[in-house]
Amino acid sequence: MLRALFLENLHPVAHDLLTAQGIEVITQSGALDEDELISALDGVSLLGIRSKTQVTERVVANAPELLAIGAFCIGTNQIDLGAAAQHGVAAFNAPFSNTRSVVEIALAEIIALARRLTERDRALHEGVWDKTADGAHEVRGRTLGIVGYGNIGTQLSVLAENLGMSVVFYDTQEKLALGNARRAESLDELLAVADTVTLHVDGRSGNAGLFGAEQFAKMKPRSIFLNLSRGFVVDYAALREAILAGHVAGAAVDVFPVEPKKRGEAFDSELRGLPNVILTPHIGGSTQEAQESIGRFVAGKFRDYLATASTTLSVNLPNLALEQAGGRHRFAHLHRNTPGVLANVNQTLAEHGVNIAGQLLATRGDLGYVVTDVDGEVSTDVIEALGAMEQTIRLRTLS
Repeated sequence: MLRALFLENLHPVAHDLLTAQGIEVITQSGALDEDELISALDGVSLLGIRSKTQVTERVVANAPELLAIGAFCIGTNQIDLGAAAQHGVAAFNAPFSNTRSVVEIALAEIIALARRLTERDRALHEGVWDKTADGAHEVRGRTLGIVGYGNIGTQLSVLAENLGMSVVFYDTQEKLALGNARRAESLDELLAVADTVTLHVDGRSGNAGLFGAEQFAKMKPRSIFLNLSRGFVVDYAALREAILAGHVAGAAVDVFPVEPKKRGEAFDSELRGLPNVILTPHIGGSTQEAQESIGRFVAGKFRDYLATASTTLSVNLPNLALEQAGGRHRFAHLHRNTPGVLANVNQTLAEHGVNIAGQLLATRGDLGYVVTDVDGEVSTDVIEALGAMEQTIRLRTLS
């Protein structure tokens, strides 16, 4: 029986989907450190995590039975994807499943900050009736600047326009503008016109330190700032200074450079206690609907990879969309992408009298992935010969 390890409170639907396939699922509520994870992966074929667990090269090197890692979230920067690939471990994520949840919290925070609801709420809880329109604005007619125009940025763009906002966006790649949104040619151009700036960039290392004192200074006076992307892209000490100076009128932050690993642990930040600042514990995608969708999606990727060798939407292996083998024997051969590998695979099969019924090949950088369906019985000599090829990273057999 295959075994899966699920960490960080994944939705039960993922557990149910895999157990229905005869897979034993072990669950733990929190994240594990490197040594704990290595120990826990003994005998484990599938690993499910969220954002806190770090899957390093050392982890995958010490988990020889591990076949696949699932990031039950959007980001994958917590996984050493290159090391996983070189050890034959597929990685999957859920790039679309919590988009709506993040968009909705962003819209809620934009309105709350524009109306200064945090301060009115705090005053009443302290017994002070602070009825005033000072500093409160409608969002209608104001300009929203979206930095990062991917799945979340584009959906936010559409809904913000429905609220009567004008939208300008900036992305380092060419992106189709939706609705009446306008593309800014530079981040500086966006900052000069936006009343609210919201970040929705990915976790690539090049985005580290994207937003600091220089960028806050270029924002319009009394504008609003949101970060629901990655903690390391923003200099929060600079944000604190901009808020205390009155240049930034309010902020909402959902992600931090260092975050507690478990619910209930102590948290600290230079942004605590500031006026008109909303701090949330990395819950942008944490709705029941999103978590169920993510659980179903990533667990489904596990199921398909085990059953058919399909790597569709894998973030580190060449992508092949595959159906069931239809009673035939199937070889899934992950290898170093050097000339002649496919010819060698086919020659090996021919030398052993194995007839090829179907074959697909995909490459991704220095990796190649060839899946071959064959007729008839397959001897252990064939499997040993394919596994012994010098380019072989991992060979799986399915039938």
